[in-house]
Amino acid sequence: MICGPDLSQHTSTVTSANIYMGLGIDNSWSQEQFEEDFSIHINSIDEHDIEFDMRHVDPSIANAVRRILISEVPTMAIEHVFFVNNTSIITEEVLAHRLGLVPIKVDPALFEDKTNECSPNERNTVVLKLKVDCKRQGEEIINEKVYSGQLQWLPEGSEMPEETTCRFARSQAGAIPGGVDLVHDNILLAKMRPGQSIELEAHCIKGVGSEHAKWSPVGTAWYRLHPELEVLQAITGLMADEIVALCPGLFVMEGSGEQRQAKVTSARGNEMQLEKVRRLLSEEEWAKYLQLRKRKEHFIFTIQSTGALAPETLFMRAVDKLADKCDTLLGRL
Repeated sequence: MICGPDLSQHTSTVTSANIYMGLGIDNSWSQEQFEEDFSIHINSIDEHDIEFDMRHVDPSIANAVRRILISEVPTMAIEHVFFVNNTSIITEEVLAHRLGLVPIKVDPALFEDKTNECSPNERNTVVLKLKVDCKRQGEEIINEKVYSGQLQWLPEGSEMPEETTCRFARSQAGAIPGGVDLVHDNILLAKMRPGQSIELEAHCIKGVGSEHAKWSPVGTAWYRLHPELEVLQAITGLMADEIVALCPGLFVMEGSGEQRQAKVTSARGNEMQLEKVRRLLSEEEWAKYLQLRKRKEHFIFTIQSTGALAPETLFMRAVDKLADKCDTLLGRL
């Protein structure tokens, strides 16, 4: 794809098998060729983020993975909140909504989907409890602010099964490796004054982002195309001085005197400077020297996890989900 100052050219991908037949080139899909060419290279990874290069793949595949990450990889989130007492200024509806957006760190693969016909049990529900009293102790106010870290996991299940209809046949303590935790302990849920209190039970179930954003496992997932800056003819003399001064880091000077030339270092590492180059391409004198391109089959993919699952785990589950969709389609042909 060629990026011009006002519009881009060659943005579409070619999918027809016969489009290059006149040149003697077979453009049909080859599984063997795909397996040979396709590659993934991880550039950076930590607890919440991963960036990797995905090469030699159709944009439809990259976009499908992105969409699945956002809306179809399941997580656990608070769905039902049962209030025992709430004398704080924040209303039950608002507090329940805030609780639903708190990311829960537990593997959803350990749980079943809960349907309306199913009663809450240890196989489809995680129970959390919040009981906080605000009081004055000398000059200090205890529990003036209520944080997500004050939610407690109840592995034995609901403490009020008659009201919640949630009954566990056995404890979850040994069935969930690592137990249930909050991704962030410092999310502010409410503020109280002395004499006020909040007591509630929150029930988490399995869901996907297409139903509600609280189940989306990513803050966001996106990709950009790999950029390339092509020098069409040597940039020398005063023009070399100008482009090096205008785009430091993207261009460096080689040689000296009349032999000095501006050379491109790395388009990938200087993407902000590429926007300056794109503006320059509107000037006729620069358009014959430089061409900004982006590779349509090379994607720089970024996944930002909410922390409920590791980013690499999210990617693998998105790919598994895509494979399941392909199997379903093939089965219906």
